[in-house]
Amino acid sequence: MKQSYTTQMDAARKGILTPQMKQVLENEAISQTDLMEKVALGHIAIPANRNHLNIAAAGVGQGLKTKINVNLGVSKDVCSFDAEMKKAKMAIEYKADAVMDLSVSGDTEGFRKRLVSEIPVMIGTVPIYDTLTRTGKPTQDITIEDWFETVDIHARNGIDFITIHAGLTRKCATSIRTNPRLCGIVSRGGAILFEWMEKTGNENPFYEHFDRLLDVCEAHDVCISLGDGLRPGAIKDSTDAPQIEELITLGELTKRAWEKNVQVMIEGPGHVPLHEIEMNMKLQKKLCHNAPFYVLGPLVTDIAPGYDHITSAIGGALAAMHGADFLCYVTPAEHLRLPTADDVKEGIMASKIAAHAGDLAKGIKGVEELDHKMSKARGKLDWDGQFDCAIDPEKAREYRKSSQPSGSDKDVCTMCGDFCAVKRVENLL
Repeated sequence: MKQSYTTQMDAARKGILTPQMKQVLENEAISQTDLMEKVALGHIAIPANRNHLNIAAAGVGQGLKTKINVNLGVSKDVCSFDAEMKKAKMAIEYKADAVMDLSVSGDTEGFRKRLVSEIPVMIGTVPIYDTLTRTGKPTQDITIEDWFETVDIHARNGIDFITIHAGLTRKCATSIRTNPRLCGIVSRGGAILFEWMEKTGNENPFYEHFDRLLDVCEAHDVCISLGDGLRPGAIKDSTDAPQIEELITLGELTKRAWEKNVQVMIEGPGHVPLHEIEMNMKLQKKLCHNAPFYVLGPLVTDIAPGYDHITSAIGGALAAMHGADFLCYVTPAEHLRLPTADDVKEGIMASKIAAHAGDLAKGIKGVEELDHKMSKARGKLDWDGQFDCAIDPEKAREYRKSSQPSGSDKDVCTMCGDFCAVKRVENLL
């Protein structure tokens, strides 16, 4: 039977409950009516390309658990697709919600196809990068057809969401010159488009031909993640004129996408001091009509290379608390190198903690149950019960095993030993 809807948004507006919506309902404490209403409005996105056949769909947006994304992909200097596939499978093992392939070298299409066939979570890409890799052309020689051919390839490959920096217009680019920054443009996609516009004198092709982009996305049900090409790369640059000007444009493009039943997420800032995070979240929701918000961190200080998964988790927890729907993980290798598998695990755990902390603060129904279960196990010195509740049971078991109490009482730990508060009080209570 011929499909009677084009996208998840189109289905919701027609009152059709899709298989992907059913998958979301299985994992979220939201009613069917509420889910379909929010998908129809654009307040929830379900990125699920119809060519990604094995996807276990997830929802991103209002009233749902905060999701986390894992970035991976090869560079010219570190080019092992097998190693990146191991990272992707690690992301699944540790229950990440999405994987983004940011590869900029080698057989990128072959790797994308492999990801789509083997990885069941939503998969994102940045076609702007891949246009340079695929064509091998200098930036200024890229044609409009080149840009859109790449988007079409990614859509046909089964990619669920694509980051497109459509809001970085020539006007916004001028704002960078009149509002100097400490770190300028730190987005790779933003920098590529800025260079292309500067050298060709043309408008951003994805802004000028946005309807063409929407046609491709509607045809395959690809969610557009409207990228923040002018996101701040330093806390000094946070919430400046270029960032806000681009955000206003993204809000306008969001409405145009929804008119064509194309799902949208908005990408948010990278480096934001703590006291500006709440304002940034509320400003995005206001200017972009409550579209799902995907934040890159945010990092709350600039001085912690090697520990940026921690600075990101601090910002991510606060961002989630104030309305962010999707956190892009940051690893200890941020700003320093391509992350290793160990870095990926550290980044995933930090982001999962941030997302869960944010969900507790937002009052997402049911998320506190595991915390209460952990507390009960701790109150009984039930170590196996604690490990079962732990976000990383393997690490918790290793720490416990590495230092055992020397006395006759094996229930306590080597931090307190005979001074264990739980042990002293349990019989009294």
